[in-house]
This record gives sequence, structure tokens and C-alpha cells, in this order.
Amino acid sequence: MKTLAICSLFLALMLITLPVQSVELKDGHPTVYIVKKGDTLWDISAIFLDKPWLWPEIWHVNPQVDNPHLIYPGDELKLVYIDGKLRLVRTNDEKLSPQVRVLSEGDAIPTIALDVIRPFLYSPRVVTDEEMNTAPYILAADSQRLIYAEGSKLYIRGVTDSSLKGYSLFRKGDPYIDPETGELLGIEAIHLGSGTMTRGGDPATMMVTESVQEILSGDRALPFDDKVFPPVFMLRPPNFDITTYLISVYNGVTQIGTYDVVILNKGERDSLEVGHVLTILQSGRVIKDPHSANAKNEMVTLPSEVAGSLMVFRTFEKTSLALVMRSNRPIHVMDTAVTPQ
Repeated sequence: MKTLAICSLFLALMLITLPVQSVELKDGHPTVYIVKKGDTLWDISAIFLDKPWLWPEIWHVNPQVDNPHLIYPGDELKLVYIDGKLRLVRTNDEKLSPQVRVLSEGDAIPTIALDVIRPFLYSPRVVTDEEMNTAPYILAADSQRLIYAEGSKLYIRGVTDSSLKGYSLFRKGDPYIDPETGELLGIEAIHLGSGTMTRGGDPATMMVTESVQEILSGDRALPFDDKVFPPVFMLRPPNFDITTYLISVYNGVTQIGTYDVVILNKGERDSLEVGHVLTILQSGRVIKDPHSANAKNEMVTLPSEVAGSLMVFRTFEKTSLALVMRSNRPIHVMDTAVTPQ
């Protein structure tokens, strides 16, 4: 029930902290919708609104209902006018009876598809070159194997704090370079698994408790990230103008689509925050203009076009991880994301 209360609090805060923007109904929207298992608030909002993150501005709160911001499979949602203002109401609230509705805290639909981003909340990291190069490293195992996995006993060098027990295991990945300035933004730390330090010293001893990829000698160990992520994301556009590039994408895809995770070249130092929603622009193609009076076959860059939207769900100093929430045309690395208009 504690999680349920926290979710209600976060959603209530959304209603009073979102910047005021014009709410535009989507062409062809329904007037009634029955919530289904697997829905998210974003999915439902996208059915009714052109800007799904603005759903709290039309959501009608009934103070007579416990946890009024929580929506469940089977609920009927209806567009109505209340005091001259368009509102989305849960019609179940209008037919209250003395019966008790028993629901577990996991039944309420989430803001976004949490299962998609859960593996990215704690595992992948962007670190500095120094952090990676000075992190404790795997020297060997107590067996003759060259590839280690769950259950392996490893010997680690470079451990300076014997009080830390939980570690994530990483391998140095590609550098992230700012496409505009050429600045090194960080190094991808490829998540390999987890381990628990069982004995200090040099070398220290670690037991591998989880492995998601093969682990090798020379791979690095970093303390668990203890940052607490919100149970509900407060979706809102930044209250400032920003343009950021999609500099990489996880899973090695070439065309980025809905629910892909991308890396942005802006982060905490640029005031990006968890929950910020941005519009993705597909970069305009460069083509020859054979009809130009200025120069034969003049090269012209076509205008960028709206390709979708994304939500920032994890931030580092110079970079961020974002989930593509919607795509209406192919998205590629080096496309941009901007403050929604």
C-alpha cells in the first residue's frame, strides 16, 4: 500500500506542477474508452490527445473516491464537459455503491511501459574515462576457466573501500562524443552482471550473483548505483528551449522506433530532468537542386519533420537515457529532440 500511496502522491503533484499548455483533442478520438490490461496512461492519452503528456489537464478528480488518480483495467473513461471545461472522467466513479473494490497495488496501470525501461534504470551507465580506468578490475577466478558467469568466485584488484559489498560488473564500451563540440561526454559502461564482495584484501574476493553477458579478466567493478527512481514518472515538457541529438541507441538497431532506448548528448548540466518529454525531429535530407538559378546542382537541406516523441528517464552529468514513446516515421541516430511547441 505504501507504493500505491506514493503513486497517488506523484500523480497528484503532476496535476498542479505541469505548465499550462493548450490541450488539443486528436482527430477521430473516441468519446468512451474501456481500459485494458497492458494499457499505460500515455497510451490512453494518445488516443484522446495530440500531446499525450497533457492528460492531467483534462483528468477529472473525484474527491469522493480513494486514490482518484489511479486507473484500472475495466474502467470506463468518458469525455464530458464539466462547468464548460472538457474533462476525462472515470464513469465508474458516478455509480458508486457500498461494495468494496479490492485491488492489489500492482493492478493500477502505469504512466509508461515500465517493463521496457526497468533493465535500464540501474544497469547501463555513462562514466568518465578516469572512473572506468581506476575502477577495481577482475584479475582471475579460482578456476581455470577464462569466461566467468553466475556462481564464479573472482579475485579483484583495486578495491579501496572494504565496506562496500554490492558491485555491478562492466566492460568499457564506446566513447560518446558531442556532435557539435567534439567534447568527450562519457564512456559507455556495458553491464555484464552483479557480484558481492565476500573478502577484502588485495586481491579481494567476489562471488558473481548474476551474469547477463560473459565476464572476462580485465572487466571492471563499480559500486551499485543507489539512486532512487520514482514509481511514477511526472511527464512534462521542459520550461526552456533545448535541442539535443540522439547520439546512440541500445540494441544495435539502425532505425529507431517506439520503445527503443536512446542516448542524448544533453544531461544534468543542461537542466534535463527525469520525466521531460521532447519532440523528435527527423533531420531533413540533403538533395541536389537541378533547377537552382544560383548554382547548378546546388545542395539543399530539406526541413526537419516531426518524427515522434521521447521521455527522459535517467540522467547523467552530460548525457541522458530516453525512451521513444511514439514514432510516426523512421528515426535515426543524429536526429534531434527539442522542447515541444
